[in-house]
Amino acid sequence: MTDVKIKRRCAIYTRKSSEEGLEQEFNSLHAQREACEAYIASQRSEGWVVVRDQYDDGGISGGTLDRPGLQRLLEDIEDGLVDVVVVYKIDRLSRSLADFAKLVEVFDRNGVTFVSVTQSFNTTTSMGRLTLNILLSFAQFEREVTAERIRDKVAASRKKGMWMGGVPPYGYRVENRKLVVDDERAEHVRWIFARFLEIGSATLLARDIDAMGIRTPNGNRIDKKYLYRMLNNRAYVGEAVHKGESYPGEHDAIIDRETWDRVHAILQESPRKRAARTRADTPALLKGLLFGPDGAAFSPTHTRKGDRLYRYYVSQTVLKHGAGSCTVGRVPAGEIEAAVFDQLRAVFRQPEIVAGTWKAARAHADDIIENDARAALQQLDPLWDELFPAEQARIVALLVERVDIGTDGLTVWLRVDGLSGLAREMLAGGIEAAA
Repeated sequence: MTDVKIKRRCAIYTRKSSEEGLEQEFNSLHAQREACEAYIASQRSEGWVVVRDQYDDGGISGGTLDRPGLQRLLEDIEDGLVDVVVVYKIDRLSRSLADFAKLVEVFDRNGVTFVSVTQSFNTTTSMGRLTLNILLSFAQFEREVTAERIRDKVAASRKKGMWMGGVPPYGYRVENRKLVVDDERAEHVRWIFARFLEIGSATLLARDIDAMGIRTPNGNRIDKKYLYRMLNNRAYVGEAVHKGESYPGEHDAIIDRETWDRVHAILQESPRKRAARTRADTPALLKGLLFGPDGAAFSPTHTRKGDRLYRYYVSQTVLKHGAGSCTVGRVPAGEIEAAVFDQLRAVFRQPEIVAGTWKAARAHADDIIENDARAALQQLDPLWDELFPAEQARIVALLVERVDIGTDGLTVWLRVDGLSGLAREMLAGGIEAAA
């Protein structure tokens, strides 16, 4: 009787971690395939044949299963097109023990045997499985040791102040793998630090930068978040940072230490505290806008009791003729300013106001729709408390014509053109919270 050998369809899988040498006529992937084909040929008497499809992954790490060639192989296994998976070495298939366990599960579920050409065993025997786990453990250990060596090399290089790649900070360019000062942009960096010392507000500073036409190297707008990354980047004082620790860098500093320390003394305070600290030095929100029942203007004033500041608006009539000369002589500044803004909030929600604002804004930009105008006006509400006093005063002056105060309440007169201008600013992203 003649023995009938069952045909065993063998899929060869090859992988190379780096792309180096892949362009050569005969590369590592070809060498792996040639060795696997020779092994399969030696098993021809057992019915082994090579499947037509090739499963190759060039320039892809074995630390992930997300590889095009491997995924095609797994799909063909699930479709019942493969009986044996042949590789040159186990780590060509995976360097991760956890990942390989997932692959073995797929192989077992579909009755597929796994064979390594240079490590002769297969997964159908208990000894083969034991050997496989031992070899994989060493492969994973080798991968982790390699990663540790790379991390240690990067850390040692950073501690020596060397540039280790990535996007260079604004104001620098890379030459011969080193940071070199870009003179034109370095001047922008110095101006940004100096301007922040003057105004203490990233929101206002971003607007100034935008007005000057300064952009990132990619041509994007320099916003508040980008500014804070700049203001906190120790590369500007000639340092290299690794895991929170600073070391002297090989590159030249753009910002002197005194300027850096003064900027960070400001940054240590929260935006709200900075706003509160500068509020007394900022023009009152309703200065020149508030009038009493007799038509006289109200002037801002303040007094201090200990560490506390009390702000008021006082009628010019009272200042000239004394207390009692006006039915409304003095009002707390915080309360009257909050009352005015409460009325503005209500105005923003009125359909006829929104419609009028939309029509006025369309005169400047005809692609603005009414819903955009409404959304833009309503955005101001949650932003208001985050704005610096100077920005709040600017917006009030933009929106309010005058405020009349009497014994029975107050009346706010609006500038319609101011509403449309504000809506356009909000739509363009020109107003941001202070941070």
